[in-house]
Amino acid sequence: MKNFRDQCTIDTCPLSLSYWAYRPSLAANGTFIGIFFLSLTLFICQGVLSKRFLGFTIAMVSGNILEVLGYAGRIWSWYNPFIESDYLMQIVCLTIAPAFMAAGIYLCLSRIVVTFGASNSRIKPLSYPRIFIPCDVISLLLQAAGGGLASAESHSNQSPDPGDNIMVAGLAFQVLTLLIFIGLATDFAVRTFLRVRKMGEEEALDPAHARLRASWAFKGFLFALAFATLCIFTRSVYRVAELSEGWTGHLISTQKYFIGLEGALVSAAVLSLNFFHPGLCFREGYEERAGWGFGKKRDAEMLHEEEKGPVVD
Repeated sequence: MKNFRDQCTIDTCPLSLSYWAYRPSLAANGTFIGIFFLSLTLFICQGVLSKRFLGFTIAMVSGNILEVLGYAGRIWSWYNPFIESDYLMQIVCLTIAPAFMAAGIYLCLSRIVVTFGASNSRIKPLSYPRIFIPCDVISLLLQAAGGGLASAESHSNQSPDPGDNIMVAGLAFQVLTLLIFIGLATDFAVRTFLRVRKMGEEEALDPAHARLRASWAFKGFLFALAFATLCIFTRSVYRVAELSEGWTGHLISTQKYFIGLEGALVSAAVLSLNFFHPGLCFREGYEERAGWGFGKKRDAEMLHEEEKGPVVD
């Protein structure tokens, strides 16, 4: 079915009739696509150089590819905001991209637990990815399915609300998953702090990783991971609120909110993890023991740590 917007251009129709209700900023979106392309390149190079954290690298590369595609759609829409395909491409790609980045973040916590000592955690190290990665996959599938359905409905000149509702459900599940993750990570940090204060570092922490814990790179990585997690969480809360209003709501029709709460936050998250890439940060002070990528060495150490079991105070 033909859409009336197919006949529109910047010169012939008001922006209020476009898919956006505004003209996407060329400067802002050009900046974001440059940032994500740079981040994508860095993650590939860092993954090759570190030869570790393959899962993390794949997750971050996938997320950045989707970000680049999404902002390409926004840039093309600067030339003509009445083109449906560009609008649909950006809304789907930019909605699901941070789910991949969240997966990368989830993979890191088990390594952090092993570095400080599995006895400080309520659950075993490998339980973290086993819990949160499936949750992230569910969130991603809901968002992708909802985005596909909404796109098909929009293309058929039908209401995208059913598909949009599925996307919101996926995003809400992502927010819940991130909230639980933040809670467990905070609990681990508090328990570790209290046990160190009570027992001393030599008793409370794994002595095998003392050099790694003392390195500036590892400390920077901990800060970067916490910062990136909060950025992705805040962005996801915003997208739930935005899409809950539908595709014509106030939030989705106001560009400044998108720039500040989507583009800026996700950019900050990926760049912080570029500066403190886990594969490079864990290398300092931790060269010879089990590899922190994928393979028998890493699995052997982490399973050994699991055998110690969590301590329940």
